Amino acid sequence: MINIKVVGGGCPNCQKLENLCREVVSENDIQAEIEKVSDVNRFAEMGIFMTPGLLINNKVVSSGKIPVKSTLKQWIKSAAQ
Repeated sequence: MINIKVVGGGCPNCQKLENLCREVVSENDIQAEIEKVSDVNRFAEMGIFMTPGLLINNKVVSSGKIPVKSTLKQWIKSAAQ
């Protein structure tokens, strides 16, 4: 099972990224735990300085933007192997 962390304070872009992650995981039948991190004090220690941020298996893969769905799918599928 992979671990996905969506990092952000709850803005519309953060919510969109979380929903996109859930969509990709569901559509591709991937076992994943999706966690929303909204504690601003944890952002920097996780390596996120712009939101929304995305970590897959504790590795920062995106910060400050929403990746396109095909890229997100590729990252998640790669981490699941």
